[in-house]
Amino acid sequence: MLTISQLASYAGVTVRAVRHYHAKGLLPEPKRDHSGYRRYDAHAVVELVRIRTLADAGVPLARVRELLAADETEFSAAVADIDRRLRAEIRQRQRHRERIAQLAAGDSLALPPEAVAYLDRLRELGLPELMIGGERDAWILVAAQLPEHMPLYMKLKQEQLDDPATVDLYRDLAEMINWEADDPRVAAVGDRLVAALEAGEPEGWENHDQRMADELVELLDAVFLDSVPIARRLMDRLEERGWRGWTRFERVQAR
Repeated sequence: MLTISQLASYAGVTVRAVRHYHAKGLLPEPKRDHSGYRRYDAHAVVELVRIRTLADAGVPLARVRELLAADETEFSAAVADIDRRLRAEIRQRQRHRERIAQLAAGDSLALPPEAVAYLDRLRELGLPELMIGGERDAWILVAAQLPEHMPLYMKLKQEQLDDPATVDLYRDLAEMINWEADDPRVAAVGDRLVAALEAGEPEGWENHDQRMADELVELLDAVFLDSVPIARRLMDRLEERGWRGWTRFERVQAR
């Protein structure tokens, strides 16, 4: 006959684990002997080893009792069910690991590689992180709604950056982020933007923004209006020159 410590040692568990299994009703507690100690026989060792094996395999304790009492057919079915659950948990944990890895990846957390490459190119041009952050947030919104169109959008944006005049305009826009709402230079930037619009978009860009729902366009415009103090004045200037909007430029009658 064995003491609880000897039982635990034979089965490769701790005394605390034995007591836990007692509390869960998985391992019956023997009566105390005349000295006041509980004594365990070989059957208790076997049962404890079976409990430990099932628990180590990932079987929830709530199902261990069921499996201990199951016949061969029931046991096989229960094990197959547990295996499916464990596989699902493994897949979920793998997704979590991938998500954690993305958290360390900065822009790629919510953007495809081509968008990350575009943002990196903006950095290479020396544009400020405040502007790049606004671009990132806007493209995250687009990628969430129109992921299948992101390769085209980014191809066209990269082509725009090959144009020195467009790069100059980007630098103007980057500089004006810190301007006050009444800055007199807004009109000049607006005029340059109008000139770029009237010069025509790169080939393949026509009607690209028509794929965006009106709600998405409004949301993207709001990002610009909320993050740049002079945004409203700039859009007013564009309208004076016959253009409306920001994400989706449209011709209007000049005032």
